[in-house]
Amino acid sequence: MLLFSILKFITNHPLNRNNKFGAVMRFIRWQINIRLNPYPVIYPFTAKALLIINKGMSGATSNLYCGLHEFNDMGFLLHFLRADDLFADIGANIGSYTVLSAAHIGAQTISVEPVPATYSHLMRNIGINQVGDHVQPLNVALGAQAGFVEFTSTLGSTNHVAISGDKDKIRVEMRTLDDILVGRKTPALLKIDVEGFETEVINGAKNVLADSGLKAIIIELNGSGKRYGYDERKIHETFLAAGLEPYLYDPMTRTLTKAGTFGFHNTIYIRDIDFVTERVSGAEKLTVHGISF
Repeated sequence: MLLFSILKFITNHPLNRNNKFGAVMRFIRWQINIRLNPYPVIYPFTAKALLIINKGMSGATSNLYCGLHEFNDMGFLLHFLRADDLFADIGANIGSYTVLSAAHIGAQTISVEPVPATYSHLMRNIGINQVGDHVQPLNVALGAQAGFVEFTSTLGSTNHVAISGDKDKIRVEMRTLDDILVGRKTPALLKIDVEGFETEVINGAKNVLADSGLKAIIIELNGSGKRYGYDERKIHETFLAAGLEPYLYDPMTRTLTKAGTFGFHNTIYIRDIDFVTERVSGAEKLTVHGISF
């Protein structure tokens, strides 16, 4: 059943629909590779960005299969950001969004990843792309206040702030988003993917949320907040009160469609829709897996 679900996702991905056979072959070649080759693979992510992929990196391998794993959100980042922007990648994991921002666009990037083992992979991807002068990497967690917090450490892309019953926990420093932005320009775009701890991150970001320079947020609201007792609808209400409204983005047509509420996975919240629409409309085309958008 898991194999069927993976193949369904791969063959239905927007960048694979015209070449499903090629997509399945990429999947098969990777499965053979991880059984024969113990070393990481350097994957040409875009024409300007590279990604180092190891066995077991589910999100990263989905980029290999599909070109851009989270096509709508990654496509939005690539069309919206400009080289003179600041992008904040909160919950960077191994750095997929970070290298798209820093290596492909050339934007200044703050990249936050709390788990040391994952942070080491992030640093490798910053290094292979030679974008150390564009990226400020931080091996910390973000929350509502400064301090320390326990984190899981062996769950890969689903590592999270630990709760009762979690095993293999580590202690990491916690800061606030407002704190790490002191002395920096306002990010034009935030990406927040912190496995249910989004409420705490937002509670520590009151200054940046109130700043009109913040034009968009990509955030994962998939119900994981329940593990901490949070109602993610309150994040939605906070964003609406700050003038940020939910939209769907189609990179193929570069159209933004207002959504009634947040989605189950990532949602793009936008402030100043006219500005953002002009930005994405005027972006350079890029080609991934032979498809231009």
